[in-house]
Amino acid sequence: MAVNLAELSLPQLEGLKGQLEQETEFLTSSIGQLKVVQTKYVEAKDSLGVLNKKNEGKELLVPLTSSMYVPGSLNDVDHVLVDVGTGYYVEKNVEDTKSFFKRKIDFLTKQIEKIQPALQEKHTPKASSVKLISSRSRLRISSLHCRRNMP
Repeated sequence: MAVNLAELSLPQLEGLKGQLEQETEFLTSSIGQLKVVQTKYVEAKDSLGVLNKKNEGKELLVPLTSSMYVPGSLNDVDHVLVDVGTGYYVEKNVEDTKSFFKRKIDFLTKQIEKIQPALQEKHTPKASSVKLISSRSRLRISSLHCRRNMP
């Protein structure tokens, strides 16, 4: 059911504009969050590149948190522990892990691609409602101004 914006009153237009702003803000935030997670998977997949035989036994810093590292050595370059969600870790070989990360990246890409059209869909009525509110407000101000100047 399409709504003709020209038939809405100024308060209705302002309410619609507010609702559309909330929806676009939510969708924009959702896309941003998905992109952050996607970037983390890309970085994790890329970091698997250092796991090769020539680096086996080398000293390195192991991250415990984003800002705390402890010294360690790279003993097994063929297997990694993968966080598969909700606190569960699975030991996988490097190729399976790369495949896992690729599937996650592809899934997130598809989700972003699903949300973007919905976001674009909201921009047109939002812009139209802003334009109508602005023109009606100018019209209202000019009519008030004309009434004051009448004898």
